[in-house]
Amino acid sequence: MKLSSFYPVLATTRIAESRDFYTSWFGFEIVFEADWYVSLRRPGADGEPAYELALLDPTHPTIPTGFGKPVQGLVLNFEVADVDAEWDRLVKSGGLHPELDLRTEDFGQRHFILADPAAVLIDVITEVPPSPEFAAYSASPSIQRVSG
Repeated sequence: MKLSSFYPVLATTRIAESRDFYTSWFGFEIVFEADWYVSLRRPGADGEPAYELALLDPTHPTIPTGFGKPVQGLVLNFEVADVDAEWDRLVKSGGLHPELDLRTEDFGQRHFILADPAAVLIDVITEVPPSPEFAAYSASPSIQRVSG
């Protein structure tokens, strides 16, 4: 299979609030907007890829019967160059409430977690060297992502 695109679609009854959250705080732009669906794109800069995210009303008829429920249990990872600067921007200056305070994990992350209006968790991360115990789990010296 050759993919031309891949992005999450969040089923939420809080489309407008979620749209505003991602456009205000994370640099996404509206590509398409209807009352039941919003397509967002975060343009890439300096050779970075662009990222996409969509919001969908879970009661829309395109959702198969029995699956029309708001999103639950989803965590979106936003890897950034300087998590401390994002903590200052989003929490200290921006006033967003952290669900998990800024901290450094032995498994190789310095991060904090926010929740969007639909209760999707946003894990803002900067990779750091893991402890020797967790470094041993890596399949490759260049791969250091380990579940916490």
